[in-house]
Amino acid sequence: MKINKFGNKAIVLAENVGLIIIAIATVIAVGIEVSSMVAAKTVTLADLLMLFIYLEVFAMVAKYLECGKLPVQMPLYIAIVALARYLILDMKSMDNWRMLGASGAILLITVAILLYRYGHTKFPYKKEDES
Repeated sequence: MKINKFGNKAIVLAENVGLIIIAIATVIAVGIEVSSMVAAKTVTLADLLMLFIYLEVFAMVAKYLECGKLPVQMPLYIAIVALARYLILDMKSMDNWRMLGASGAILLITVAILLYRYGHTKFPYKKEDES
């Protein structure tokens, strides 16, 4: 029993250290992105979309630290933004099939989010107190 509690605490500690490392790395990445914008003396759409992805990652880490749970939607939102960034920035050099594939992936992820949200509202989880 004592080993089980120690193991659980060790896993939670490792999880929190990992999340803090991700948060610090995200802040560093934002700093590098901002410094490159300052050095170039311009802000492009690619820069803004990349900052938005970093913001989503940071929000995901904050939400996980706050609740202790990772909402499934957060990585899916990040994937949609990343695919949209890919489409927007590389559209001129893409062939039709690649563009259709990226658009289809965005559509599938969006449908997955809608199904998840529908299922969550139609069949909500029981509160821990009730189970």
